[in-house]
Amino acid sequence: MTDTPKLRLGTRRSPLAMAQAREARDRLCAAHGWAESAVELVPVVASGDRIQDRPLAEIGGKALWTKELDAWLDEGRIDAAVHSLKDVETHRPDFLAIAAVLPRADVRDVLVGASSIAGIPRGARVGTSAPRRAAQMLHRRPDVTIVPFRGNVATRIAKLAAGDADVTLLAAAGLDRLGESGVGTPLELDEWLPAPSQGAIGIECRAEDERVRGLLAALDHEPSRAAVEAERALLAALGGNCHSPVATLTRGEDPSIALTAALYSADGAEKVEGTATFAPGDARGPARLAADLLARATPGVAALFAGSE
Repeated sequence: MTDTPKLRLGTRRSPLAMAQAREARDRLCAAHGWAESAVELVPVVASGDRIQDRPLAEIGGKALWTKELDAWLDEGRIDAAVHSLKDVETHRPDFLAIAAVLPRADVRDVLVGASSIAGIPRGARVGTSAPRRAAQMLHRRPDVTIVPFRGNVATRIAKLAAGDADVTLLAAAGLDRLGESGVGTPLELDEWLPAPSQGAIGIECRAEDERVRGLLAALDHEPSRAAVEAERALLAALGGNCHSPVATLTRGEDPSIALTAALYSADGAEKVEGTATFAPGDARGPARLAADLLARATPGVAALFAGSE
């Protein structure tokens, strides 16, 4: 007779999401001395996975990655949900809590189809549907053309091979988790900033569920949580949305952390950048940085940071 699982872990059904859920399960079992069967993976097809022919910002934003799992948590069909935190809205329902942030993986983007940004052929088509990647690329290479490019890692690599674009950009963390770390060229952080929360896996549960929160707390990686919380606090203070091109990088400078952020206009022509250093957990630090960036923002940048998610 099979034992009842100690935890039901919800996840999107995509290959990367399943890999992240397996990592969370393995860490849970190792932390608590459980057999693998103690954690049941419960996959759901998210709206963002079903709709692949339009940019995310046009069809509902980041909520398309989370709303099904949120509903299942609310209904008690799962005990916790695993997310790529860069795909999670800044403002979450009050009944949910991010109970654990796993050790953050490589935050860099990977360029596929060229060996460097300078090496991209003039006038090339860059496949991406991410406003940050599009604006940052146009800032560096205004001669290129951005073409819409959505889908999971395998789909985007296949589209590139089919000639739908000349180059594309993928997250190093996702490639590593899929065993595809040899694909493309990682872009160094002094030339290309990643997305807020890139490379971070978060596990959410019902805020009042003390049993599950206690179990998940064993996985929480404090430095990764501090960095992610700072980047999410910055986004909240900026009032950005899925159309807002913002790139961030958090570095630990014990006992403080340093948060760098760059905001762009949609066409990449305008940019404002700044850095703030503050103690981990201090939400006022990101707020001060946001206020400084918005005060110096050009009209084309400021227009993209006036709403909310």
